[in-house]
Amino acid sequence: MSPTLNPLEKVSSFNPKPKSAHERSMTRLLSNTFRAVKPHRIDIQNKSSPSKQSSSSWSVYLIISTNKPIKTYVGVTTDFSRRLKQHNGDLKGGAKASRAGRPWICACIIQGFKDHSEACELEAKWKNSSRKLSRKRRTDDMNEAENEGSLVLLQHRQAALDKIRGSFDFSHLDIDWKLNPS
Repeated sequence: MSPTLNPLEKVSSFNPKPKSAHERSMTRLLSNTFRAVKPHRIDIQNKSSPSKQSSSSWSVYLIISTNKPIKTYVGVTTDFSRRLKQHNGDLKGGAKASRAGRPWICACIIQGFKDHSEACELEAKWKNSSRKLSRKRRTDDMNEAENEGSLVLLQHRQAALDKIRGSFDFSHLDIDWKLNPS
């Protein structure tokens, strides 16, 4: 029977060969790419291509499921039609949260954001406000009509959006409700 080596002994006895000139240059290139410090001002000015964020039109959207369980989803994208196909499973890449209740339809789309950051800020505030906003208690009348379930969800999302109007500048945004939550 051959003796087994302790894995720790292997590590301590391992002596890597010295790096070749090519390996040293690759390390140098990677260290320039993945810097731990901010680039010098000269590096920033040399960029000739505009950022992808500024050339795209960002939008925040609200979709609602059409099958049980009836749910809503708020997201951000530059291409809403592609994103809706992803949520509905026609294309790869839909959110895990939107797998149940397919197909999804657009309830509201908000456009006109200055950049990706502003769109993400509204998306986060809308989601957070929706979570914190108290829900109306279900009455017997509401339990009778299954159709009203989606209406209640839309009204809740609209109330959450109205609540953040004081903390977010909507003056340059176009809010288009495709489904009437009233």
